Amino acid sequence: MARCIVPEAEAYLDQEIKVLDHGFVRLVDYMGGDNRIVQTARVSYGEGTKTVREDAGLIDYLMRHQHTSPFEHVILELHCKMPIFVARQWIRHRTARLNEISGRYSVMESEFYVPKLDQVSYQSTDNKQGRSSDEVPVELRQKVIDLLRQEQGSAYASYQELINDGVARELARINLPLSLYTQWYWQMDLHNLFHFIKLRADNHAQWEIRQYAEAIGTLAEAVAPLAYASFKRHVLEGKRFSADELAALRELMNGKPNPLSGRRLKEFEEKLAPNE
Repeated sequence: MARCIVPEAEAYLDQEIKVLDHGFVRLVDYMGGDNRIVQTARVSYGEGTKTVREDAGLIDYLMRHQHTSPFEHVILELHCKMPIFVARQWIRHRTARLNEISGRYSVMESEFYVPKLDQVSYQSTDNKQGRSSDEVPVELRQKVIDLLRQEQGSAYASYQELINDGVARELARINLPLSLYTQWYWQMDLHNLFHFIKLRADNHAQWEIRQYAEAIGTLAEAVAPLAYASFKRHVLEGKRFSADELAALRELMNGKPNPLSGRRLKEFEEKLAPNE
């Protein structure tokens, strides 16, 4: 089968999708698309033996039944720019191939992430790694922004001073904050990219990395629209239920009280709530 050319993906090549204040995601290259998925699933068929509707049905079947290997034959190469604290969450997805800019070789640019005022929040009282929805006074929001900018400017001024004094770049960089922007080339197959989007676009993920996950979702949809539609239906907007939760559903359908309680009940109710 010849190389897959997807017009929607071609239009995104080398076009930056802006994320946060200085970040972006850019599609550098891609291999395959919906056609590659169905071709690898139907290795005994020749090209053009099925209709688009049949292809969509096959892709949906594969996604629905978690037959994931055909999705691994589609690959996206991305150029991404993000704050270091976002990169450290991102790097947990170890199924990618990547190359990151190195402060040992390059002088880092003075680019730092500063959240918008409406993103300044209190610490959540019931989620150790999340933000509260409680309203923060405007004065405190502005104080946070001012302190961040002040410390970022001071840290970079010290970094520049060390660089100008001839101190090794690998030492001069070590006091730069997590808000500094970094860049990398990131290559991942579609199956694992879907897993990344599922976790990082979730409402429980940090807001900043969610913005990147949504941008990457736009590119994945352009490369393989049928696959992305199925992923959205069954995974991104779908829910999985445990054996206990299925038992609770049966009880409710039979008009009986819900046997779940506490945290389990809360998680169950969150699954049944409409997607935001």
